[in-house]
Amino acid sequence: MARRKALGAPVDRVDGRLKVTGAADYAMDRLPARTAHGYVVVSTVASATITAVDTRAATGTPGVLGVYTPFNPLRILPQGAMGPAWAPLQDKEVAFHGQPVGFVVAESFELAREAAGTIRFDYAERAPAHSLEDDLSRAQAPRNVSGEPAVVTILADGVPTIDRALESSEVTVSATYRTAAQNHAAMEPHSAVAVWENDRMTVHSSTQGPAFLAGDIAAALGLQTSQVRAVSPYIGGAFGGKFYTYAQTRLAAAAARELGRPVKVALTREQVFTATAGRPETRQTVALGARRDGTLTAVKHHSWSSASPGSTTVEAAAHTTSRRWYASPNIEVSAKYVPLNVPEATIMRAPGEAPGSFALESAMDELAVKLGMDPVELRVRNHADTEPGSGRPWSSKHLLECYRTGAERFGWNGRDRTPGGTVDGDWYVGTGMATASFPAYRFQATMKVRFRADGTAAVSGSTADLGTGMWTVLSVVGAQALGIPAQRVRPDLGDSELSAAGFVGGSSGTATVSAAILAAAENARKALIDLAVRDARSPFNGMDPGQVRYENGRLTASGRSEDFGSLLAAVGRDGVEAEGSSGVPGPEAQRYASASFGAQFCEVRVNRWTSEIRVSRLLSVMDVGTVVNPKTARGQILGGMIWGVSAALHEGLRADSGGRWGNASFADYLIPVNADIPEVEVHFLNHPDTVHHPLGIRGAGEIGTVGMAAAVANAVHHATGKRVRELPITLDKLLG
Repeated sequence: MARRKALGAPVDRVDGRLKVTGAADYAMDRLPARTAHGYVVVSTVASATITAVDTRAATGTPGVLGVYTPFNPLRILPQGAMGPAWAPLQDKEVAFHGQPVGFVVAESFELAREAAGTIRFDYAERAPAHSLEDDLSRAQAPRNVSGEPAVVTILADGVPTIDRALESSEVTVSATYRTAAQNHAAMEPHSAVAVWENDRMTVHSSTQGPAFLAGDIAAALGLQTSQVRAVSPYIGGAFGGKFYTYAQTRLAAAAARELGRPVKVALTREQVFTATAGRPETRQTVALGARRDGTLTAVKHHSWSSASPGSTTVEAAAHTTSRRWYASPNIEVSAKYVPLNVPEATIMRAPGEAPGSFALESAMDELAVKLGMDPVELRVRNHADTEPGSGRPWSSKHLLECYRTGAERFGWNGRDRTPGGTVDGDWYVGTGMATASFPAYRFQATMKVRFRADGTAAVSGSTADLGTGMWTVLSVVGAQALGIPAQRVRPDLGDSELSAAGFVGGSSGTATVSAAILAAAENARKALIDLAVRDARSPFNGMDPGQVRYENGRLTASGRSEDFGSLLAAVGRDGVEAEGSSGVPGPEAQRYASASFGAQFCEVRVNRWTSEIRVSRLLSVMDVGTVVNPKTARGQILGGMIWGVSAALHEGLRADSGGRWGNASFADYLIPVNADIPEVEVHFLNHPDTVHHPLGIRGAGEIGTVGMAAAVANAVHHATGKRVRELPITLDKLLG
């Protein structure tokens, strides 16, 4: 069947006008009748047992509807959609500074906040563990990391240990690298509006998976999943920080049920830094062994990351990078977590790959310098033609083209390799590069396609748009599947009552839902043809269904042709619809390893007197399969690159001796502004990966971050001759 080509055209965002005009309704914009307002109270200590709480002033404040503490908690079960989950206010233990320990509901936000300020907590304090470096002796190994053991060792025949492989290498480099804890810093704070009515709960809250959120709230309140609806059509940034359900949503839902009226809760900016979760701090050691021609003979990468007490979350920095990026006969990676009295750790854009690539790609640059070899050439010589360890072929891999194209577009080959060798007035000029890679995922999803009598087609599912362009993906892929213009497709998403389309995360959203859209479109076409041959009012009535063709929005057979809208109107139907499902790639595809690849290039200028660093040029060359919409895809890569620059030069949470984040606010937590970012070039190779996906799609949401911090750090070394192995790279690290 010939279809109109919708993929690959630069399409404006379907939701763009709504967002720029303020017409898009976010969670905090909801205000049902009789809404009460909640305020979360957080701890002022990092490790303690709450021994007493004085709420007399708060409960006596006119307009206060409820005051809840561990001594008077709301009914919340320690359960979520995926198993046990922390339930706020259910015990008296404090694990970190800023942990939710109380909740006030009142007639207005101002009243709730005022009453919350009068509550007095008595603590039996303990000295907090706050330093990853000082508490390494308490490190623990998780049960598994990314589906593999905490320690993975791959050795060539006859090689007893990874250390022996390093000892026998002709050239070695070894160093320790550190990355700071980070916060997602989304524009939209975490919030929830909960409505309990007729034994059903409706929750408006930013989430990366509305169906998962509904399941979480149902489990926490002891309800059936069918009793909970989660709505989240628009999200003001997520990046992994809105994958899980945090205290404010559970508290709002529980309070709404107890009080019998809607409850709205929004965390303050400062509370977002502690009452949700962020990227943990890491300490990584990397040792590389190579022959003098640059061929790797051994890769050893061990990683430690911070975790809150009771958590086993680990930042898989080594497993996600050194385990699979380069061909080497000997590889060892490991991961451990160190329990500290700091806020919870969670997934954050390119979890593992972002900090892991800083360590690995910095070490590769150090090896190139020691060998006197071009960093691009070193990576080319160690290109992994198959997946290291397993030997599986790649479903599609054009990383060598990324290197070659990037070097040409960036003017890499003309640079002076000597560190500090290029000076422009008061500025040292340096260039750096790094590899980028991120796994290609697809998950289970069901979508619905509905032909409508007005000549449009609806494409819907409970997926989410994190600001990444999913509204537009539904239109573009729906248009591709149905052979009609994207303007005739009406997308709908962000509601748990729509077809179960799973969650958005791991750069899997577009690949996951688009495969389900194809299946739903095929089923909808069959349903349309079935209606056409069975209904007496149809011009195709009585025909053999196998003889009726659907093409570009029309049914044709025996010289007759009818647009689907006209056909539905003729038979008196508003529409005809069908669902379709798609899961993980099948057994044939699983014979292959799948990932997206790229090459990152950066130029920096470092002031020779002040050590001020300015990024002057950035380039990403990406092999991410079929590019569905170049406009939104470029935005994703560009945004990720800025994240990488931010990690390299700006971002970093630090705990003081009391376990308190010292910069937990937008005033103190540094992120780039326009003046920090130059013109950025993004180039897509656009090679379809049809082994992984029927449309050739792979993820492009996170790979833009991967490798960029290392490219910046390598450029700083090239400019100054100083190797900085700890992020962010602040002036003192260059001046010292």
